[in-house]
Amino acid sequence: MSVIRMREALRDAMAEEMRRDESVFVIGEDVGVFQGSFKVTEGLLDEFGERRVRDTPISENTIVGTGVGAAMGGLRPIVELMTVNFSLLAFDQIINHAAAIPYMFNGHVRVPMVIRMPGGGGHQLGPTHSHSFEAMYLQIPGLLIACPSTPADAKALLKAAVRDDNPVIFIEHKLLYFTKGYVPEGEYSVPLGVADVKREGQHVTEVGIHTMVNKALAAAEVLAEE
Repeated sequence: MSVIRMREALRDAMAEEMRRDESVFVIGEDVGVFQGSFKVTEGLLDEFGERRVRDTPISENTIVGTGVGAAMGGLRPIVELMTVNFSLLAFDQIINHAAAIPYMFNGHVRVPMVIRMPGGGGHQLGPTHSHSFEAMYLQIPGLLIACPSTPADAKALLKAAVRDDNPVIFIEHKLLYFTKGYVPEGEYSVPLGVADVKREGQHVTEVGIHTMVNKALAAAEVLAEE
């Protein structure tokens, strides 16, 4: 078990899945040469080349649409958007295509893709880069939502998302990219759609995602003393 940052855990998950499955590739703005806005894709271009790590123009609807088409054609794209706010520019592709196509074709056509996006406030990036759209995306039939809170969860959830045959909205809180935590060595993943119980108790249930998990655990410590 090693101690690494969340952004490193995410990168390791992508690299491992790309080595395991030739159909997995990464696409997005500045994911190649610049290595991603938060350096999550660092080193992937050097290892896998331009064919599987593809930089794109600034056009979120086109980026996601390319991913949808690739997924329908048998590939497993990992799409990166620079912020969750920019996903608003890709609503047509996310909601009317990625989420709806499996229903339109009665399950005979799948859209196995991951759309990664940083979200959340507190990073001094202003009102147009700091929204939290988890609850909004949760209302869309056909989409799965993943919200990791630790490096171990981030790696396991991303690997599970890549292998899932449904489109997964993978929201990463910007304040967590540089947090460190223990990550198991070797192959491991966790099932999507199952909450992780961080601490068991008998009187109060606290539910949180992203940064709120640590706040909930801190609150549990206070309550345990009362």
